[in-house]
Amino acid sequence: MKFFPESALVQLEYEKVKALLAEHCRTEYAKTKANSLRIHTKKEFIELELQQSNEFKLISQSGLYFPNEFVANLQKEIKLLGIPGAVLSGEQFLHIRRLAENTNNIFRWFDNERRIAYPAMTKVVHNTYYEKVINELIDDILDETGSVKDNASEELEKIRMNLYRKRNELRRVFDRIVSKLNKQGYLADIEESFMNGRRVLAVFAEQKRMIKGVLHGESDSRRTTFIEPEETTDLNNDIFSLEHEESREVYRILRTLTQKLSMYASLLKTWHDIAGEFDFIRAKAKLAIDMGGNYPQVFDKAHIHLINAYHPLLLLYNGRNNKPTIPVNLTLNDKQRILVISGPNAGGKTVTLKTVGLLQLMLQSGLLVPVHADSEMGIFKQVMIHIGDTQSLEFELSTYSSHLKNMKHFMENANGKTLFFIDELGSGSDPNLGGAFAEVIMEELAHKHSFGIVTTHYLNLKVMANKVPGIINGAMQFDEKNLLPMYKLIVGKPGSSYTFSIAERIGLEKRLIKKAKELVDEDHFTLDKLLNRTEQDLQKIDKEKGELQKLLKENERLKKEMQQVLDKEMHLQETEKLRLQNKISEEKIAYLKDMERRLKAMVIEWRKAEDKDSVVKMIQALLFKQKEKMVTEKQQKKMNEKFEEIGGDIVVGTKVRMKQNRQVGIVKELRGKKALLQVGVMPMTVSIKDLVAVKDKE
Repeated sequence: MKFFPESALVQLEYEKVKALLAEHCRTEYAKTKANSLRIHTKKEFIELELQQSNEFKLISQSGLYFPNEFVANLQKEIKLLGIPGAVLSGEQFLHIRRLAENTNNIFRWFDNERRIAYPAMTKVVHNTYYEKVINELIDDILDETGSVKDNASEELEKIRMNLYRKRNELRRVFDRIVSKLNKQGYLADIEESFMNGRRVLAVFAEQKRMIKGVLHGESDSRRTTFIEPEETTDLNNDIFSLEHEESREVYRILRTLTQKLSMYASLLKTWHDIAGEFDFIRAKAKLAIDMGGNYPQVFDKAHIHLINAYHPLLLLYNGRNNKPTIPVNLTLNDKQRILVISGPNAGGKTVTLKTVGLLQLMLQSGLLVPVHADSEMGIFKQVMIHIGDTQSLEFELSTYSSHLKNMKHFMENANGKTLFFIDELGSGSDPNLGGAFAEVIMEELAHKHSFGIVTTHYLNLKVMANKVPGIINGAMQFDEKNLLPMYKLIVGKPGSSYTFSIAERIGLEKRLIKKAKELVDEDHFTLDKLLNRTEQDLQKIDKEKGELQKLLKENERLKKEMQQVLDKEMHLQETEKLRLQNKISEEKIAYLKDMERRLKAMVIEWRKAEDKDSVVKMIQALLFKQKEKMVTEKQQKKMNEKFEEIGGDIVVGTKVRMKQNRQVGIVKELRGKKALLQVGVMPMTVSIKDLVAVKDKE
């Protein structure tokens, strides 16, 4: 991507985003990549990096663990592997082993399901493989501390065995000498020490001539001398010789191991890059989480459709200070390519301009951007920017001269793939003349089909915006009552500068304000006043619209709650219905099981009995009795549904029910312990104790 001027990235604060990204990196590879972040113009590169960042963001937010914990910088070690005759130390081999383990963990993490679920991240490991031989070679030679194992070679094992024996012999001899000299009072408090790699006695200076041996030195106070006893000299010489042989054998083993692993130098470099690449992807995902970054839809053309877009640095700053950040919503496409933003100073015009520019640079760098996921962003091939006072002292150019020089570059080099930003177009000159040049510049940029955002206070630019094809107006809202900017962009209408309103609110003398109004062109003043009134009316409409939306949401909430209540009631009714049905079914099943048991018993009885007819009669009687019982139970159920028991004394005229057959009748006469009932059309005499008083259910 091309930039103008060279400071464009600094002016759009892109370098600050790179610094934040680098802070999240743990490896030198990732930090280097963050500090030299590339801005792509090819869709496939942009989408791949965006998708990788988005996939890692999803992994982090879902609480999954990604096994990439290797952060050491092994560029030097891997380079040494490729140099003939080079030798790596045990510690360096341990780092290589950890790199191999890290790579193995990554490959195991990418099983078939995850390769399908995270295709963009899978591409990082697509063209490589894991080689277990590397760790096997290292494990054969080194232990977990990086020391060469005793059995790494037969020669080393033999040397170390001899060393072990000689050191034990030296210890026994030395302990005997120390014990003897201690009794004689020749040794200092520390008794013994090591000097020049050899075990020595700490002897009082005045007693040094009493001990035969080699003098190795004396203490700073010269009160103690260090002597190697004559009896241990040969042993120390033997040990020194064996230690030298051990060092040479260890060096030879490590050199051989280095040679064996040299053939895997390129593979290890690939693994090292993979660890760094995943660290870089992780850093991008973490930065996206910090600033609420999302993956918008990307188009391979000049296009901008931002929904709830935030300036990432402002969002982070306000978040730390518990302040709200107002999002930007705007669309630039083939029909509306240039947005002219007007409004009062300190109203957020420049912040809006920088927000769009910075988000575009971040997107084309493969960084997720703080916008709604439904946003759409295109790809541009050059960015031009003109913000602030660009006066050049070196070339003795005035502010306006420098401004025109930049505008000349814009008009000569802009095209349909250009995204430009101009803050205060035409400023620094006579308003009428500067405004005229500003119109010419705007028309030329529109003619070249460039995309961009321009901020201005010039009335003529506000008027021309809706007349020239491709140019639209925008305004930053302002609270006239409290004289405070609202930092909200409204696309489709120009904004007022609120010059006289601000003057009135701060208490400037009315005569001065009146005199200023008289000096202003009447049409200019009338239009600014009209814009002022229109903007306030729109703010009132927006407020009412917001209240209406709130009421609609409340209505929708109540509707959902009512539906939930209705659904719950219907569920309860269905549950009760099923319960009753299940109860009836259980009774039928119990009845059928009982019948089946009895019939089986009778069949067995029938097979045994000589009088078959009697058994058949028993079966008929059973079936008839069960059928009669079912009819009675059915009638009883109907009766239960019509009458309920009330108890009490039974007198003439009482409605009663017989306990045995559940029939209902009226008491016509009492005859001692019996009662005459009228049941239907037929009188019946029944014992009073077999009756119960009832009444009709309501």
